[in-house]
Amino acid sequence: MAEWVRVCGADGIEQEGVIRFDHAGRTYAVYRSPEDDYFCTDGLCTHEAIHLADGLVMDYEIECPKHGGIFDYRTGSAMRLPACRDLNTYPARLADGAVEILVG
Repeated sequence: MAEWVRVCGADGIEQEGVIRFDHAGRTYAVYRSPEDDYFCTDGLCTHEAIHLADGLVMDYEIECPKHGGIFDYRTGSAMRLPACRDLNTYPARLADGAVEILVG
């Protein structure tokens, strides 16, 4: 059953930033866009299972820190090799001053 899970306070993620979030044996990457919208993807790069929270965020893209694959974190789309499989995405929202993601 899907449930909204609190990740952090709204100020816990810098603008154009990303944080790691682990919940129920899974790892996620949670992003804050240049327009202060929040997004969530799988936490690991689809190329070699490196955590994306250590990568570089620019505009709406996350670059994997190991081999430089790039994803659009809004859609999960793989945009530059060696990443060739898209990331799963999860709904994210701001509720009562906290970032929440829908998991399950």
